[in-house]
Formats: sequence, structure tokens, C-alpha cells
Amino acid sequence: MEKIFMPQLGESVTEGTISKWLVRVGDQVSRYDPLCEVSTDKVNAEVPSVIAGRISEIVVAEGETVAVGALICYIEVVGEKTAPTQHQIAPPSLKETKPRYSPAVLRIAQDHQIDLVNVTGTGAGGRITRKDVLAYLEGSSETKATVQEQVPPTHEEQAPSIPSTKDQDQIIPINGVRKTIAERMVRSKQEAPHAWMVMEADVTNLVTFRERKKSEFMDREGFSLTYLPFFIKAVVEALKEYPMINSEWTDQGIVVKKEIHISIAVATEDALFVPVIRDADQKSIYGLAREINQLVRKTREGKLTVANLSGGTFTVNNTGAFGSVISAPILNPPQAAIMSVEKIVKKPVVIDNMIALRDQVNLCLSLDHRVLDGLVCGRFLQSVKRRVESYGEGTEIF
Repeated sequence: MEKIFMPQLGESVTEGTISKWLVRVGDQVSRYDPLCEVSTDKVNAEVPSVIAGRISEIVVAEGETVAVGALICYIEVVGEKTAPTQHQIAPPSLKETKPRYSPAVLRIAQDHQIDLVNVTGTGAGGRITRKDVLAYLEGSSETKATVQEQVPPTHEEQAPSIPSTKDQDQIIPINGVRKTIAERMVRSKQEAPHAWMVMEADVTNLVTFRERKKSEFMDREGFSLTYLPFFIKAVVEALKEYPMINSEWTDQGIVVKKEIHISIAVATEDALFVPVIRDADQKSIYGLAREINQLVRKTREGKLTVANLSGGTFTVNNTGAFGSVISAPILNPPQAAIMSVEKIVKKPVVIDNMIALRDQVNLCLSLDHRVLDGLVCGRFLQSVKRRVESYGEGTEIF
């Protein structure tokens, strides 16, 4: 009997959600056949079979989130004689293996002296769940309330909440990707003490330069020349000047990353992905623009790989594309900082005691205050500001 476990689907990924099983108990599978679809905050992927055989038991139901390395199913190897599980009928000459129960199920059974043999399982393959035990205990409302208070839902068997709704309200089920994003964002805010800093930059010359170049660029390259690669180029140059920003907090100490891999936030209709431009400091503005275009296209088509989503050291978030003028982005753990580029707005500015209309943009930095302080972050933002303000006639794209 071969055990199949939840695989590691990316750096820093600690859990995954079974979004869909592609096989059923009793199905024959070949090596490398896909068994199920798994979603994490970084990637959606299929889990392949490592052997040929028959699916003998599915341990984790669709929609359940489990840790990396957790058992998800059993495969009976072709020709292998195996002891039956609790879901198989054993012949008299074979001894049944011990049934497996979750900690919540065992706790309720022990507290209320329940023989689980008498409980009917409704989970995958007849598995007994927390709900099954609670249903068995429904002798009185008082008993049920006591059990509910004593045994909080586990991550594995979350009891559904009943929201208060009106007839016109719509309830949208929380899918695996959205649930994982929510958990990571909450964990980021809880673990890292966030601090924020905003700096305004005058990008009038950049706006004029891009307006003059964008049609020629589109005709020649086949994709748009956006503002984002210019800002990323300024960021990577500033990171080389202030490498402490390109770091992360660990139990062993602060790790200052030598390589510069820039994560960019890309939103779809129902999720947010953060693909990575690797070795961004070694690319020209054109090289950055081309890779941004490729990553955005792969995100929208659902073709991102684990490699596309791993190893980021600093994140640039283009919130200006949605019309935002100021924001406080949440850190992308384990990175120590994230910068959002806001909408470029034309506004009156005082220059040499005279008022002029200029194109201005806010650069918003969120930082992990365990790692970074205002002094180095202020200098970093000043460096980014100085560089984006220097773009204009004479800027080399290629």
C-alpha cells in the first residue's frame, strides 16, 4: 500500500487545499496520472501518482486544507497483497487495521465515552467526522451546546457558520485560493509589525517620454510599454544601493538577500497572484516590460508554475492601475518590504515660487519594523524617487 502525501508546491508554502479529486476509490491509475487538483496561495497544480495501482482510500475530502506532508490518499500497488482498511470488508483469516480518527473526533468520543463503532461516517470513504459524532450526541440541545463549546472546530473539520442574510443577499462560497490568501494576510499582519511611509515623485518627464514611445514600442514589440517596468528598474537600482531593504526576518537572524527577485501583484477576477521576475537587476527596462507581459498573460491563463511564484525578495504592487492614489499594502511574507505605485495624477505644484501643472505619483512603502527602520526606508524611497524623476529624453529602454 503506497501513501500519497500533500506535496511542497512552492517556497514558503506550508499547506494546500484539495480543490478537486480527479479519481475515485477503485480507479486504476498509472504512474504520473493526475490524482487531484491542489490550490495554494501561490499556485494551482495537479498532484501526480508516483506509482501504478488502484485507489484504495481517499483520506482528505474536497475543500479540505491540510499541511504539506499530510496523508491524502492510499494507492494499492498492482499485485500487492495489503491488509484492509476500515472501509474494506476483511476475510476471516485477515486482521483489520485500526481505523484512523481526527483529534477532534477522538476528543469528543473520550469526553463522552462514545464507542465510535456505533457512529456512521459520512466523510470520504466512510470516514467519521466531527459532525458525525456531534449528530450521534444529539440527544438533547443542552448536550449538543456543551459539546460545541468544549470542542472548537479544527482546521481540518471547520463547522460552517450560518450568516445572517436577507432575501436579496448573495452568499459566495470561499474557495481554496481565497481562503489561503485570507489566512496568509492575517498571519502577515499578526506576525510582522507593519509601518508605512509615502513619498511623492514628479514623473512629468517620464509621462512625456512614454507617450512619445508607446505607439512605436507596441508596433515593434507587440505588447504595451507600461509605467511599471520603469518603476521596477528604479526599485532594483535603489535595492542595490540599500541592500537591507532586500531582506527577511528569520529565527536565525535577518537574512539580507544577495539576489534581487521582484514579485509583482497580478489580480484575476477572484484571486491575487504574485509571480516573480527573477534577477530583475540584470534586466533592462525592455527586459522587465517583456517579462511583466509574459507573467501577466500566464496568470490570466492559469499557466503559472511553481518556479514563476517562488523566491521573491521584494514586491512592487501597481495599485495605480485601479485608480488608487494612496494605499498601505500588506507585506508579502517573508519579505521585509513592499512598495505600491499609485495612480499618476496631474496636479498644481509650486516650482521656484511659481505654480505649474505636473504629473505626480505617490510611492507607498510598507515595512517590517522588526527588520527595517524609518531612516533606511526613507533613504531608499528617496533613491527610488530620484531615479524615476530622472527618466525622460535620453532614457535607454533596451
